[in-house]
Amino acid sequence: MQRTQETQLAAFSSSAVLNREVEYFKANISKITSAEELVKDFTLLKVALGAFGLEEKVADKFFMKKVLEEGSEDSEAFALRLTDTRYREFAEAFGFGNESGSNLQLSDFGSRITDQYKILQFEKAVGESDSSMRLALTLERDIGDLANDDAAGTTAWFLLMGNPPLREVFETAFGLPKSVGQLDIDRQREIFQEANDRLFGSTSMDVFKDPENIDKLLRNFFAREQINSGPGPLTPGMAALTLMQNAVNAQISFNLPRN
Repeated sequence: MQRTQETQLAAFSSSAVLNREVEYFKANISKITSAEELVKDFTLLKVALGAFGLEEKVADKFFMKKVLEEGSEDSEAFALRLTDTRYREFAEAFGFGNESGSNLQLSDFGSRITDQYKILQFEKAVGESDSSMRLALTLERDIGDLANDDAAGTTAWFLLMGNPPLREVFETAFGLPKSVGQLDIDRQREIFQEANDRLFGSTSMDVFKDPENIDKLLRNFFAREQINSGPGPLTPGMAALTLMQNAVNAQISFNLPRN
Protein backbone atom coordinates (compact mmCIF):
# COMPACT_ATOMS: atom_id res chain seq x y z
CA MET A 1 0.00 0.00 0.00
CA GLN A 2 2.79 2.45 0.88
CA ARG A 3 4.56 1.77 -2.43
CA THR A 4 1.44 2.25 -4.56
CA GLN A 5 -0.66 4.66 -2.49
CA GLU A 6 -0.07 7.75 -4.64
CA THR A 7 -0.93 5.86 -7.82
CA GLN A 8 -4.01 4.31 -6.28
CA LEU A 9 -5.19 7.67 -4.90
CA ALA A 10 -4.75 9.30 -8.30
CA ALA A 11 -6.78 6.54 -9.97
CA PHE A 12 -9.48 6.76 -7.29
CA SER A 13 -9.66 10.56 -7.64
CA SER A 14 -10.46 10.23 -11.34
CA SER A 15 -13.89 8.82 -10.49
CA ALA A 16 -16.64 10.74 -12.29
CA VAL A 17 -18.93 10.77 -9.25
CA LEU A 18 -16.16 12.01 -6.95
CA ASN A 19 -15.17 14.71 -9.42
CA ARG A 20 -18.77 15.96 -9.71
CA GLU A 21 -18.98 16.29 -5.93
CA VAL A 22 -15.62 18.06 -5.73
CA GLU A 23 -16.38 20.51 -8.52
CA TYR A 24 -19.82 21.27 -7.10
CA PHE A 25 -18.30 22.01 -3.69
CA LYS A 26 -15.64 24.31 -5.13
CA ALA A 27 -18.18 26.18 -7.25
CA ASN A 28 -20.75 26.71 -4.53
CA ILE A 29 -19.19 26.73 -1.07
CA SER A 30 -18.21 30.42 -1.20
CA LYS A 31 -21.90 31.32 -1.80
CA ILE A 32 -22.89 29.91 1.60
CA THR A 33 -23.45 32.58 4.25
CA SER A 34 -24.74 30.56 7.20
CA ALA A 35 -24.58 27.15 8.82
CA GLU A 36 -28.27 26.68 8.03
CA GLU A 37 -27.63 27.13 4.30
CA LEU A 38 -24.79 24.63 4.43
CA VAL A 39 -26.72 21.85 6.13
CA LYS A 40 -29.62 22.28 3.68
CA ASP A 41 -27.40 21.48 0.69
CA PHE A 42 -26.89 17.71 0.72
CA THR A 43 -23.82 17.61 -1.57
CA LEU A 44 -22.03 20.46 0.18
CA LEU A 45 -22.68 18.91 3.58
CA LYS A 46 -21.67 15.44 2.36
CA VAL A 47 -18.30 16.72 1.14
CA ALA A 48 -17.79 18.93 4.20
CA LEU A 49 -18.43 16.08 6.63
CA GLY A 50 -16.61 13.52 4.52
CA ALA A 51 -13.45 15.63 4.71
CA PHE A 52 -13.41 14.98 8.47
CA GLY A 53 -14.58 11.37 8.50
CA LEU A 54 -18.03 12.38 9.74
CA GLU A 55 -20.11 11.45 6.70
CA GLU A 56 -22.42 9.27 8.80
CA LYS A 57 -23.89 12.50 10.27
CA VAL A 58 -25.06 13.87 6.90
CA ALA A 59 -28.73 13.23 7.75
CA ASP A 60 -28.49 14.79 11.21
CA LYS A 61 -28.84 18.39 10.07
CA PHE A 62 -29.93 19.88 13.39
CA PHE A 63 -26.95 18.32 15.18
CA MET A 64 -24.43 19.53 12.61
CA LYS A 65 -26.00 23.01 12.46
CA LYS A 66 -25.46 23.30 16.22
CA VAL A 67 -21.83 22.15 15.86
CA LEU A 68 -21.20 24.78 13.18
CA GLU A 69 -23.07 27.70 14.73
CA GLU A 70 -21.39 27.47 18.12
CA GLY A 71 -17.90 27.35 16.60
CA SER A 72 -14.76 26.16 18.33
CA GLU A 73 -13.50 29.08 20.42
CA ASP A 74 -15.96 29.32 23.31
CA SER A 75 -15.10 26.77 26.00
CA GLU A 76 -18.82 25.94 26.23
CA ALA A 77 -19.23 25.46 22.47
CA PHE A 78 -21.14 22.31 21.54
CA ALA A 79 -18.26 20.87 19.48
CA LEU A 80 -15.89 21.16 22.44
CA ARG A 81 -18.30 19.33 24.70
CA LEU A 82 -18.39 16.30 22.40
CA THR A 83 -15.95 13.46 23.07
CA ASP A 84 -15.03 13.04 19.39
CA THR A 85 -12.44 15.73 18.59
CA ARG A 86 -13.24 15.58 14.87
CA TYR A 87 -16.28 17.80 15.52
CA ARG A 88 -14.05 20.50 16.96
CA GLU A 89 -11.76 20.26 13.93
CA PHE A 90 -14.79 20.52 11.66
CA ALA A 91 -16.20 23.57 13.46
CA GLU A 92 -12.79 25.25 13.52
CA ALA A 93 -12.22 24.70 9.79
CA PHE A 94 -15.53 26.31 8.79
CA GLY A 95 -15.40 29.12 11.35
CA PHE A 96 -19.12 29.73 11.90
CA GLY A 97 -19.61 31.02 15.44
CA ASN A 98 -15.99 32.09 15.86
CA GLU A 99 -14.93 35.71 16.35
CA SER A 100 -13.32 36.00 12.92
CA GLY A 101 -16.36 34.47 11.22
CA SER A 102 -16.76 32.02 8.38
CA ASN A 103 -13.72 30.83 6.42
CA LEU A 104 -15.76 29.87 3.37
CA GLN A 105 -14.78 32.93 1.34
CA LEU A 106 -11.04 32.27 1.64
CA SER A 107 -9.58 31.69 -1.81
CA ASP A 108 -8.13 28.26 -1.04
CA PHE A 109 -10.88 26.99 1.24
CA GLY A 110 -12.70 24.89 -1.37
CA SER A 111 -9.50 23.23 -2.54
CA ARG A 112 -8.31 22.45 0.98
CA ILE A 113 -11.57 20.79 1.95
CA THR A 114 -11.95 18.82 -1.29
CA ASP A 115 -8.33 17.62 -1.21
CA GLN A 116 -8.97 16.33 2.29
CA TYR A 117 -12.28 14.83 1.16
CA LYS A 118 -10.63 12.85 -1.64
CA ILE A 119 -8.03 11.41 0.73
CA LEU A 120 -10.62 10.32 3.30
CA GLN A 121 -12.91 8.87 0.64
CA PHE A 122 -9.97 6.86 -0.65
CA GLU A 123 -9.33 5.58 2.87
CA LYS A 124 -13.02 4.74 3.19
CA ALA A 125 -12.88 2.73 -0.05
CA VAL A 126 -9.83 0.87 1.23
CA GLY A 127 -11.69 0.16 4.45
CA GLU A 128 -14.53 -1.53 2.60
CA SER A 129 -12.18 -4.39 1.82
CA ASP A 130 -9.84 -4.07 4.82
CA SER A 131 -10.93 -2.00 7.82
CA SER A 132 -7.54 -2.42 9.51
CA MET A 133 -5.79 -0.88 6.52
CA ARG A 134 -8.10 2.13 6.67
CA LEU A 135 -7.22 2.67 10.32
CA ALA A 136 -3.52 2.39 9.49
CA LEU A 137 -3.82 4.99 6.73
CA THR A 138 -5.65 7.31 9.12
CA LEU A 139 -2.89 6.92 11.68
CA GLU A 140 -0.14 7.67 9.17
CA ARG A 141 -2.02 10.76 8.00
CA ASP A 142 -2.77 12.24 11.44
CA ILE A 143 -0.03 11.07 13.80
CA GLY A 144 2.38 13.79 12.71
CA ASP A 145 0.13 16.57 14.05
CA LEU A 146 0.04 14.95 17.48
CA ALA A 147 3.74 14.07 17.52
CA ASN A 148 4.69 17.67 16.72
CA ASP A 149 2.22 19.22 19.15
CA ASP A 150 3.82 21.49 21.75
CA ALA A 151 2.03 19.41 24.39
CA ALA A 152 2.89 16.01 22.89
CA GLY A 153 3.56 14.68 26.37
CA THR A 154 0.16 15.57 27.84
CA THR A 155 -2.63 17.27 25.88
CA ALA A 156 -1.95 15.34 22.68
CA TRP A 157 -2.99 12.14 24.46
CA PHE A 158 -6.41 13.62 25.20
CA LEU A 159 -6.75 14.58 21.53
CA LEU A 160 -5.82 11.05 20.50
CA MET A 161 -8.25 9.46 22.94
CA GLY A 162 -11.00 11.66 21.53
CA ASN A 163 -10.36 10.56 17.96
CA PRO A 164 -12.09 7.16 17.51
CA PRO A 165 -9.96 5.81 14.59
CA LEU A 166 -6.65 6.78 16.19
CA ARG A 167 -7.74 5.54 19.58
CA GLU A 168 -8.65 2.16 18.10
CA VAL A 169 -5.18 1.76 16.56
CA PHE A 170 -3.43 2.58 19.83
CA GLU A 171 -5.75 0.51 21.99
CA THR A 172 -5.25 -2.51 19.75
CA ALA A 173 -1.49 -2.05 19.38
CA PHE A 174 -1.10 -1.64 23.16
CA GLY A 175 -3.38 -4.58 23.92
CA LEU A 176 -5.77 -2.45 25.98
CA PRO A 177 -9.32 -3.64 26.70
CA LYS A 178 -12.25 -1.45 25.66
CA SER A 179 -13.11 -1.15 29.36
CA VAL A 180 -10.26 1.36 29.70
CA GLY A 181 -12.66 3.90 28.21
CA GLN A 182 -14.86 3.62 31.29
CA LEU A 183 -12.15 4.90 33.61
CA ASP A 184 -11.54 8.48 34.69
CA ILE A 185 -10.11 10.44 31.73
CA ASP A 186 -6.87 11.28 33.54
CA ARG A 187 -6.37 7.62 34.42
CA GLN A 188 -6.95 6.71 30.78
CA ARG A 189 -4.21 9.12 29.74
CA GLU A 190 -1.84 7.60 32.29
CA ILE A 191 -2.53 4.10 30.93
CA PHE A 192 -1.82 5.17 27.37
CA GLN A 193 1.36 6.93 28.47
CA GLU A 194 2.50 3.90 30.47
CA ALA A 195 1.93 1.69 27.45
CA ASN A 196 3.86 4.07 25.24
CA ASP A 197 6.72 4.17 27.72
CA ARG A 198 6.91 0.37 27.85
CA LEU A 199 6.97 0.04 24.08
CA PHE A 200 8.92 3.15 23.04
CA GLY A 201 10.73 4.29 26.21
CA SER A 202 8.84 7.58 26.49
CA THR A 203 5.48 8.84 27.74
CA SER A 204 5.47 11.54 25.04
CA MET A 205 3.94 11.21 21.60
CA ASP A 206 6.94 12.96 20.10
CA VAL A 207 8.46 9.49 19.65
CA PHE A 208 6.28 9.26 16.55
CA LYS A 209 8.39 11.87 14.83
CA ASP A 210 10.51 8.81 14.05
CA PRO A 211 8.99 6.78 11.16
CA GLU A 212 10.47 3.58 12.62
CA ASN A 213 8.31 3.99 15.72
CA ILE A 214 5.21 4.46 13.57
CA ASP A 215 6.09 1.25 11.74
CA LYS A 216 6.60 -0.55 15.04
CA LEU A 217 3.21 0.65 16.32
CA LEU A 218 1.50 -0.52 13.12
CA ARG A 219 3.23 -3.91 13.22
CA ASN A 220 1.83 -4.43 16.71
CA PHE A 221 -1.58 -3.21 15.56
CA PHE A 222 -1.77 -5.58 12.59
CA ALA A 223 -0.46 -8.54 14.60
CA ARG A 224 -3.02 -8.06 17.36
CA GLU A 225 -5.80 -7.29 14.88
CA GLN A 226 -5.20 -10.56 13.07
CA ILE A 227 -5.17 -12.49 16.33
CA ASN A 228 -8.30 -10.72 17.58
CA SER A 229 -10.16 -11.61 14.38
CA GLY A 230 -10.21 -15.19 15.63
CA PRO A 231 -8.14 -17.44 13.33
CA GLY A 232 -8.03 -21.07 14.33
CA PRO A 233 -4.94 -23.08 15.24
CA LEU A 234 -4.73 -24.48 11.71
CA THR A 235 -4.76 -21.05 10.07
CA PRO A 236 -1.55 -20.53 8.06
CA GLY A 237 0.89 -18.41 10.03
CA MET A 238 -1.06 -18.75 13.27
CA ALA A 239 1.94 -20.10 15.14
CA ALA A 240 4.02 -17.09 14.15
CA LEU A 241 1.22 -14.72 15.10
CA THR A 242 0.88 -16.36 18.50
CA LEU A 243 4.60 -15.97 19.12
CA MET A 244 4.36 -12.31 18.14
CA GLN A 245 1.40 -11.83 20.46
CA ASN A 246 3.33 -13.36 23.33
CA ALA A 247 6.27 -11.07 22.61
CA VAL A 248 4.03 -8.00 22.59
CA ASN A 249 2.30 -9.12 25.79
CA ALA A 250 5.69 -9.45 27.44
CA GLN A 251 6.40 -5.81 26.59
CA ILE A 252 3.07 -4.41 27.73
CA SER A 253 1.37 -5.19 31.01
CA PHE A 254 -0.98 -3.10 33.08
CA ASN A 255 -2.47 -3.11 36.53
CA LEU A 256 -5.93 -1.86 35.67
CA PRO A 257 -8.25 -1.12 38.60
CA ARG A 258 -10.39 -4.08 39.59
CA ASN A 259 -14.00 -3.71 40.66
